[in-house]
Amino acid sequence: MTRILGLIDGSAYAQSVCDHIAWIAAKTDVTVELLHVIGRRDLSSEPVNLSGNIGLGARTALLQELAELDAQKAKVAQARGRLLLDEAKARLQTAGVANVETRLRNGDLVDTVLEFEANADIIVIGKRGEGADFAKGHLGSNLERVVRSTQKAIVIASRAFKPVAKLLIAYDGGSMAMKTVDHVSRSPILDGLGVKVVMAGTDTSENRKKLDDAAVILKAAGYAPETALVQGSADKVISDMVEKEGFDLLAMGAYSHSRLRSLFIGSTTTEMIRSCKVPVVIFR
Repeated sequence: MTRILGLIDGSAYAQSVCDHIAWIAAKTDVTVELLHVIGRRDLSSEPVNLSGNIGLGARTALLQELAELDAQKAKVAQARGRLLLDEAKARLQTAGVANVETRLRNGDLVDTVLEFEANADIIVIGKRGEGADFAKGHLGSNLERVVRSTQKAIVIASRAFKPVAKLLIAYDGGSMAMKTVDHVSRSPILDGLGVKVVMAGTDTSENRKKLDDAAVILKAAGYAPETALVQGSADKVISDMVEKEGFDLLAMGAYSHSRLRSLFIGSTTTEMIRSCKVPVVIFR
């Protein structure tokens, strides 16, 4: 049985997270754990400068009032979190997913995900969170932190789910790309999809052989893969192919650059997540 950890917040992506989980559940037996994390910003009031000419009594009263306000905000955040989880659970149960548990926690999202991921096979998260719904072209503030930190396969849900029939594999011939192809070949969730493997690079015999090696693995698993070698930057080549050829899902390996290096040159993984309008599954 596959165990899924679904990350739920109050964004427009929460329903899509549930719908992607339901799609996985239709392919294999699953147990789902829905997690909502109340962050520090959800609980605390804005800091107030009390360094001016405020009398001791007035200052004490103000601090007490702020403490009461924080307590009220904590209660509201808890009630809201339970409501979000209950709605997500009901949506999954309506879709036929029977085994659904809910978890409500306070703290940092990444730390909490790392705590819960030990029992999970797959993590499902929305591409953007509550604070990023209107920030077009930008990823959610926590998404990249989660993707970089987790050691599990992760599905990044697009804004709205649509049936998945065609899979594009982003491939560079490296060890992580070969692991991705291997994961796809053995996954019951992806079984039966149309598959294409694309490499961004120069048309050389070495690159052609790398593509052929990927195709051999997929053919042995029963797929009839297409391959393509296209010159250009990986993020543009792949996002253009997703758009023009109507792929429903992108599969790729995790970050290949170190955290420090990507601060300067960016990460192909991040760019493709940002530019592609379809869900992305990232393998380790």
